[in-house]
Amino acid sequence: GVPLGLLAGYVGGKLDELVIMRFVDAVMAMPGLILILAVVGATGPSLTNTMIIVGVVWSPGYARLTRGIVLSIKEEVYVDAARAIGAPPARIMGRHMLPNVIAPVMVLASLSAAGIILIEAGLSFIGAGVQPPTPAWGGMVSQGYQTMLTRGAWPLVAPAIAIILLVMSFNFVGDGVRDAFDPRLRNVR
Repeated sequence: GVPLGLLAGYVGGKLDELVIMRFVDAVMAMPGLILILAVVGATGPSLTNTMIIVGVVWSPGYARLTRGIVLSIKEEVYVDAARAIGAPPARIMGRHMLPNVIAPVMVLASLSAAGIILIEAGLSFIGAGVQPPTPAWGGMVSQGYQTMLTRGAWPLVAPAIAIILLVMSFNFVGDGVRDAFDPRLRNVR
């Protein structure tokens, strides 16, 4: 998503409006979980398929964020100066724009990680994600659920608590990263 957003924001014009952002809009218009289930159902459940489709579904948010930041800094003095001395577009995007994009993208990534973990656990729970014998917490919760009446709830509770703690941890880390990178909150202390 970040390279698409950089390219769309820097180049602009028809490439931005008619090609890249229309693709982003099309992916964002579809319900993510339904799209993931459809692709995994068509290609078969595996770790690779799950990672690729989750990446495709989550990348438009990164492309939109990156494009917005690039559009806001595209006319800054340092970018104009780099253009004036003849720096190629790849250097301008990589050297002058990408550093301004990294902090907000890291915040989005840390906050998105919790949702991605829940998607993967849900897919593994219903059998459409990572397949045994590869360990996955969603698969462990599914197996614990199936044997809950005969062996008790412990095979279900332990991976469920691990998922909850990891998701909460990513949310707390994301909140902390946002607070660290937000310039409006630096002088509040």
